[in-house]
Amino acid sequence: MTQISRTEEKTQSREMAASHLLALIEGLLRESPSHAQAADHLSLDSGMDRDLGLDSLSRTELLTRVEDEFGVSLPDHALLAESPRALLELINTARGVPQTSAAEPTPMPGGSRQQAPDHATTLIQALDWHLQTHPERMHILLYGDSDEPEPINYAELWQGASRVSGGLLERGVQAGDRVAIMLPTGWGYFFSFFGILLAGAVPVPIYPPTRPSQLEEHLRRHGRILANAGAQLLITVPEAQGVARLLKAQAGTLRHILGWEDLANVETERTPVARTAGNIAFLQYTSGSTGDPKGVMLTHAQLLANIRAMGEAVGASSSDVFVSWLPLYHDMGLIGAWLGSLYYGMPLVVMSPLRFLTRPSRWLRAIQQHQGSLSAAPNFGYELCLSKIRPEEIEGLDLSSWRWAFNGAEPVSATTLERFGQRFTPYGFRSTAQAPVYGLAEAAVGLAFPPPERGPRIDRIRREPFMTAGEATPAPGSETDSLSLVACGRPLKGYKVRVVNANGQTLPERHEGRLEFQGPSATHGYFNNPQATQNLIHDGWLDTGDRGYLAAGDIYVTGRIKEMIVRGGRNIWPYELEQAVAGVPGIRRGCVAVFPSADPASGTERLVILAETRETESQALQRLRAAVRAQVSDLLGIAPDEIILAPPHTVLKTSSGKIRRAALRTLYEQGRLHQGPRGVPWQVLRILLSSARLGLLRSARRMTETLYAGWAWLIFYILVPPVWLSVVLLPRIGWRWSVIRLAIRILRRLIGVSLRVEGLQNRPAPDQPCVWVANHASYLDSLILIDALPGDPAYVAKQELKEGFFSGIFLQRLETLFIERFDTRRSALGAETFAPRLRAGQSLVFFPEGTFQREPGLLAFRSGAFLAATEAGAPVVPVTIKGTRKLLPAGVWKPRRVQLEAVMAQALLPDGSGWSTAVRLREDVRRVILRELDEPDLG
Repeated sequence: MTQISRTEEKTQSREMAASHLLALIEGLLRESPSHAQAADHLSLDSGMDRDLGLDSLSRTELLTRVEDEFGVSLPDHALLAESPRALLELINTARGVPQTSAAEPTPMPGGSRQQAPDHATTLIQALDWHLQTHPERMHILLYGDSDEPEPINYAELWQGASRVSGGLLERGVQAGDRVAIMLPTGWGYFFSFFGILLAGAVPVPIYPPTRPSQLEEHLRRHGRILANAGAQLLITVPEAQGVARLLKAQAGTLRHILGWEDLANVETERTPVARTAGNIAFLQYTSGSTGDPKGVMLTHAQLLANIRAMGEAVGASSSDVFVSWLPLYHDMGLIGAWLGSLYYGMPLVVMSPLRFLTRPSRWLRAIQQHQGSLSAAPNFGYELCLSKIRPEEIEGLDLSSWRWAFNGAEPVSATTLERFGQRFTPYGFRSTAQAPVYGLAEAAVGLAFPPPERGPRIDRIRREPFMTAGEATPAPGSETDSLSLVACGRPLKGYKVRVVNANGQTLPERHEGRLEFQGPSATHGYFNNPQATQNLIHDGWLDTGDRGYLAAGDIYVTGRIKEMIVRGGRNIWPYELEQAVAGVPGIRRGCVAVFPSADPASGTERLVILAETRETESQALQRLRAAVRAQVSDLLGIAPDEIILAPPHTVLKTSSGKIRRAALRTLYEQGRLHQGPRGVPWQVLRILLSSARLGLLRSARRMTETLYAGWAWLIFYILVPPVWLSVVLLPRIGWRWSVIRLAIRILRRLIGVSLRVEGLQNRPAPDQPCVWVANHASYLDSLILIDALPGDPAYVAKQELKEGFFSGIFLQRLETLFIERFDTRRSALGAETFAPRLRAGQSLVFFPEGTFQREPGLLAFRSGAFLAATEAGAPVVPVTIKGTRKLLPAGVWKPRRVQLEAVMAQALLPDGSGWSTAVRLREDVRRVILRELDEPDLG
């Protein structure tokens, strides 16, 4: 009994020590806003550097607190502990508590089994968690050409992705490079997406060609997207590689077009390239991207935040089963179905959109066979089930397992909801499972979900007040001329939605206006499109591009802002009109477009209706026009200006099935709407001619850039020898710096690079030592600071530069301080020399990111500069360097002519002493630079 009591006592002691240590680490992390997110996912197995972002000085501070709290003296190598668990073992050893054994594992905090990778900060970490926890667990069941699905587990996904990653790295793909995926639903897509992530690159999903008649437009659209993304490589199926090569001239950065099997031939697995929560996970190009491509930048943190918020809203767990036919190049299929399933460890049953479209009953049968609990489709998917499924196809169907039937990605029809519920209730389907949702790529995917088991909520409002004044007044039951709008849910936890008018003022409930949102997954903007980003974000709120109103907490979406038609003082929304026209017998359902067109004569907008029909006889077409005109007049009280009846496949749609009204309006106004589709040979010829012209222009530009780069390097290498000798031989430090500044200015003048320096008035007095802190984006940053900063401060550089013969002599003659980046103990000891130099009157220059990368964004700051400033009571001056990443990016040796800027902000003084003061100072300085830099926060 005594032995058992002692064992229990030791176990409790270890558990208390674990909880105490985690509390200490959490307190340290929460002192810094940039580390607070890491505190939310803290565990004993979190990586000190990888997951928690603790640099050498942060660990030194942690050890000081640990020794004080536990009353122990830890060995020096405790600074090297890679996780809290490793540090805990050292603490227990110092306290005389025996180590845990294999038969007596340390319990998880809270005593419950972890159900999802809550500590993960990237998609790679989420997959790795499943790989370590249950590698053989079935992840995906893929329906291909056979009626028997093929399974894959987490280990197989990792292995396939690792091979693709190796193939990418062998072809020179670097961290931050964009790699496009143009693949149908299949193993190649899954392996390629995560293979790109493992290589540190950024996936760019685009959809493969569909109809030959639209080949030319398809390639032009994708060419603009690939050019905007700067894609280095395109992964596609072998059958499309010949056509895809036409894209090379459209996108000048595209170097390789390969199949995923060509990449997966690599047998040796590569170590994943490290990425952080703030790195871009993938670019999601909005489905309507045309002449102005909008690639939504989504970081790992934003994706995981949205997945977690959606999962909490639906109560997702590993016991769920997601059944999906949604395309993987669309956010609803990629994030909502696949990545959400991967995160929560639920099986994903997936089939191609074509398999569903040819026989919609396959979707419902898959839900029954695999006991699917979650599934989603746009409104047209539910309509297809109503119109295309014959009773004999679903005999014996059981949909009782389906608890969330999401309806989103396009306007939701109240009629569709009602009819679907009535049709499939006899088959076990519960109408309360129907969940109209609202989301957009700029929020990752999901923004609003309804409460569980509530079912659809329909708002009947009076038509006239809404169309004339935007007031959503509830209609009495006796009123026949009303609008029925579907509630699309309430904002997810952590998200906010508001409705504003044209002046940006918030509107009260039941008043229609522009919908704006905030939330943890809100994008920082569009890739390489600053103008579109500026139009997207207003005072911290993101413009959805939709109009709508709020009522009793629910969001009611009324239409796209740019598609509203104003006629006679009334607002006309295309969707309702399209639905009404589609109900006319002889008109193809889902193939009607309503759009405005300017009337030069009257200065007003004409109402144009384009509808597809299979009728070809003139009398039948005349009857259809009369029926459409009557339908519109009955609904709106006004007649359309023009009704165009066209053959099938005239109405253009996006990859997600939405009507491309703006593109149709352009064709109509150019008089090209009635032109039949050009033959494939003619389309290919036009693309080839266009590609040849672009190729010539690009070749001329490349030649110019090469000549400029050669001239710049020639001048640089002419200047290097005399500057090196001068620095080594001149006796005074001031003379050495003068020679370097003169050489830098000669170099800039001869290669045509200007430097604008702002904020010189913010520099401290000449006799006051300070700490200059700058962002780091290129090898040229030091040269820019030497040119811009007053006085002769000492620079802090990495230890590796001291070890080189020429660089070591050169930098030591400039009294450079060196810091060890990779040896944690030596890094902490080296930082102790900073404060004495400041107190001796020497100003210091730091790049607190410690490194730089090609990808835009500000990395986390190390603590040395700020701890030194705090100990010496010296001011810190934030300096923001702009343009060097474009002039000479990481891994690129071809400089380009750009304008450079160095912006000096007002000096910040430490408001006390100690670690907490240094952390606050670090965060304040970083915030100043991030605001001025206008780049993503990768910290």
